[in-house]
Amino acid sequence: MVLEIAQIEVKPGMEADFEAGVTKAVPLFQRAKGCSGVTLQRSVEKPSRYRLFVQWATLENHTVDFRGSPDFQAWRECVGHTFATPPEVEHVTEVVHGF
Repeated sequence: MVLEIAQIEVKPGMEADFEAGVTKAVPLFQRAKGCSGVTLQRSVEKPSRYRLFVQWATLENHTVDFRGSPDFQAWRECVGHTFATPPEVEHVTEVVHGF
């Protein structure tokens, strides 16, 4: 499993629009090849900063399959207008599991 972590800075005052856009886009992730879950978290200290966590079976499911699909364009249409800066995206794999 590969975890995509996208740090997203939203334009001040656009937080509700962004959250609504992510909610609207959930079905896009649900039907994406290799996607097994999506979670959005908001920073307490910086309320215009979010982290989107998406679980993928493989890196290519995100970077090739999803990004190359019409659903990726639909995702960007749902939320892109709220971005203050381009999202910072990285992919991680679990190496130690505690609880």
